[in-house]
Amino acid sequence: MVECAVMAIIAYLIGSINFSVILSKKMAGFDVREKGSGNAGTTNMLRSVGKKAAAITLVLDILKGVVAILIAMAIGRIFENSNGALLVQVAGVAVILGHTFPIFFKFKGGKGVATSLGVLIMSNWQIGLICLVFALILIALTQIVSVGSIAAAILYPVLTLFIPQNYIVPGNYLIYSIVLAVIIVFNHRENVKRLLSGTENRINFKTVK
Repeated sequence: MVECAVMAIIAYLIGSINFSVILSKKMAGFDVREKGSGNAGTTNMLRSVGKKAAAITLVLDILKGVVAILIAMAIGRIFENSNGALLVQVAGVAVILGHTFPIFFKFKGGKGVATSLGVLIMSNWQIGLICLVFALILIALTQIVSVGSIAAAILYPVLTLFIPQNYIVPGNYLIYSIVLAVIIVFNHRENVKRLLSGTENRINFKTVK
């Protein structure tokens, strides 16, 4: 469908705007991908640039997911016979892929967690908030960001089975939720290796500048 193709392109381009790279160059004079873990995301911004830069990055990356879903809804209204749920799903997948493989930054981006949060909260606020709280609790207990991110990604398809209401556009979201979970877990494959070997980095928010 034409509307799905249009949505995929728009969402991918939105996702490709990598704020961590832009902000690290502006605020610290270097590309965040050259520091720390080499990842263009909030956690590496926190370690390499600081709390302020990380907070701004987090908010802007979440907003990418929010904006993509809002545009999907708008396109659904323009194309009256379109599948609204499918447009939302296409937008969600495409914006996260754009964040992970940004065309504007040599296809080397972040892991998509913050952008996924924006997508989840917009798609189904109840599921999004549950995943957020679950992730934050695990991060607080373990001081390992990847544990919370991976666990929340896995929880998402499970919640989709048990919470059929509160979707921004009614539809079947199970396969979609599995796809998003697979993308996030795949993006954390190196973290998984380090977790299994006991060498994953911990983060102490008190010592971060």
